[in-house]
Amino acid sequence: MTIPEDTAEFAINMSHMRFWDAPVKRYVDECLAGKEGERDKDFNMRWVTSMVAEVHRILVRGGVFMYPIYSKHRERGGKLRLMYEANPMSMIVEQAGGLSITGSDRIMTIEPEKLH
Repeated sequence: MTIPEDTAEFAINMSHMRFWDAPVKRYVDECLAGKEGERDKDFNMRWVTSMVAEVHRILVRGGVFMYPIYSKHRERGGKLRLMYEANPMSMIVEQAGGLSITGSDRIMTIEPEKLH
């Protein structure tokens, strides 16, 4: 299976928008601007609150799944658990030709330091 390259979908929890870092907010704002914006394309935003469902949709239809770190969870390194959420989904996404990053580093290169 290969993730489709051309897509018009992204998945993110908009309720945490006020806590996002500036680059994440800018990207989402560009997507929301649609045809009239910098990306010159209308996007669909999805969020079903299930990482497995979101990754499945990305595998089938393409797109971006984002769970950006925000101030509330920054000190503990984010909300997703490395060993049983981020790593398994990252392995599948990368096998299908996608990228799986923290925003700066490849998730599969993170050395686990604890269970979470």
